[in-house]
Amino acid sequence: MTATTALLLAIILHVTWNLLARHVPGRQEFIWWALAGHLLLIGPWAVWALAAEATWDATLAACIAVSGLALAVYFLGLRAAYRHAPVALAYPIARSSPLFIALASTLLFGERFSPLGVAGIALSSAALFLLGATAWRVDARRALAPALLAALATTVYSLSDKVAVARLPGLASQLGYISLGYLAAWLALTVRLRRESGHWRPRFRPPARLLAAGALAIGTSYALIVYAMASLPAAYTVALGNGGIVIAAFLSVFWFGEHQHRGARLFWASVLAAGLAMVALAR
Repeated sequence: MTATTALLLAIILHVTWNLLARHVPGRQEFIWWALAGHLLLIGPWAVWALAAEATWDATLAACIAVSGLALAVYFLGLRAAYRHAPVALAYPIARSSPLFIALASTLLFGERFSPLGVAGIALSSAALFLLGATAWRVDARRALAPALLAALATTVYSLSDKVAVARLPGLASQLGYISLGYLAAWLALTVRLRRESGHWRPRFRPPARLLAAGALAIGTSYALIVYAMASLPAAYTVALGNGGIVIAAFLSVFWFGEHQHRGARLFWASVLAAGLAMVALAR
């Protein structure tokens, strides 16, 4: 499988689980259930593949620990942002990390990016912020800090994943690596849920068919991004993975009939698409 194929599949699965999260009531805690479903349906086989196939050393162990902690922060930040703002605002901001990833990759690993690639990353990152701003509401400012925290966490786990992927020979072991990170995130969400509600699991559950789709998509989409990192810079890979946000924005208007700030939303989604096209040409 080529990196391009992996990215296209990742985008489709990414759109799937994010649209589900967007249209499931918040009290059903979709992310908690989707992570739990991934760990139950895919986790055991994937972790077995990781144990059998990966090149184990201290670096891989450190990457697992760092990515697990960063994923926990990411999902906690995303959940907190969703409490104060709609997904249409919080999620694009949380995914605006490619510019941070490119800067960190240059400073830490000496990676170099073409002017077209840098321009595409900068344009797409700005478009993500402005796309999120189209869903602004009075209390949305309280979502900015956790959404930005999620973006910072994305930067950390993406850089860690880029280091780890050299020790993960195939998609099965990469799924196992992600499953361990998701386990850390799920445990963090469970502890937060317990502190807030007194319960170890949400009192409400999404419909079974939506839960199954989310469980199969949430981890596989991420694994495909990591797979593509084996041959692409992390900043390009994460940026191109945001193509799903473009699709989701157009679907929200033309399929789900969300007409609030329709013109601005479609404009910034188109700018985002243009930035991603520049990244695709640069790679």
